Amino acid sequence: MQTQTIDFHPPAEEAAPILLPVTATLFADRADRFASLATGHSLGDWLEFLGQLSRAQHQALKTLPALPLPDAATLEQARTHGMPPLNIAHRPAAWRNVLRQIAHELGKTAPDGARQALDALLAADDAWLDRLADTLLSGEIEAGDAAELPFIAAALQVVFTKLASQLDASQLQKLDAHGICPCCGSPAVASVVRLGAAINNLRYLHCSLCNSEWNVPRATCTACDTDKEVALHEVDGSSGQKSGAVRAETCDACKSYLKIVYQEKDPRVDPVADDLATLALDMLVDEAGYERSGPNLLLIGAYSG
Repeated sequence: MQTQTIDFHPPAEEAAPILLPVTATLFADRADRFASLATGHSLGDWLEFLGQLSRAQHQALKTLPALPLPDAATLEQARTHGMPPLNIAHRPAAWRNVLRQIAHELGKTAPDGARQALDALLAADDAWLDRLADTLLSGEIEAGDAAELPFIAAALQVVFTKLASQLDASQLQKLDAHGICPCCGSPAVASVVRLGAAINNLRYLHCSLCNSEWNVPRATCTACDTDKEVALHEVDGSSGQKSGAVRAETCDACKSYLKIVYQEKDPRVDPVADDLATLALDMLVDEAGYERSGPNLLLIGAYSG
């Protein structure tokens, strides 16, 4: 594992503090990235399947109509009190239809390990599905539910990505806790150093649930905000990944870490897909005593062979 000091030059222009998800391409691009990363990878079958899952998310999002946002008073209250406007405890009922659409689509080609979970979800009643969603979002995972949870996560990602895309970015504000999404209050899955005009070379945290992004200074721990004991670590790129495209940012002050991906190294990097293709890096920093500060919801109980 290599360690690097952090050196960067911020752009001169003022950048957007919050980037809402681009629904037309987000999941399709992620599906393509999974497919590319799967080639020659030791976890190729799993990554290929996650690409199919992302493609099913894309199709579900395309057919999902506009969803009701919180009313104006609720949005203003959230803004006044520095809270996210979307409440993950109040899910649109449409999420269950999205789940069933994804499960039906994937069931055609899913491997045996995933097909059983998909069949169970298709046969489940609304109450059980809502219990699974509560389990996932609370983080209190029960072993008996693990196989179904990545698909629950996929459906919730579609619905909350749709909701986030309907917000007015000019009315949003970053939260005091840097690692928490200003749209839905979920933790970040990873961060991405972006290319392009005013956002060039800036670091944005990427929400694990609604796929929104928010700007956080580089060389700063996203868990405890210190800038004193932060370092970057990497391993040789996996198949389909360029060297230096994915690193782990560790903090010796709070002993946490989170992945960071670099569009400068590879414009195709995706914070969700590239995170899952670099589990060897997680193992290295875990062994060094660091604890991950944000989840990848597609990893919980995921099929791996």
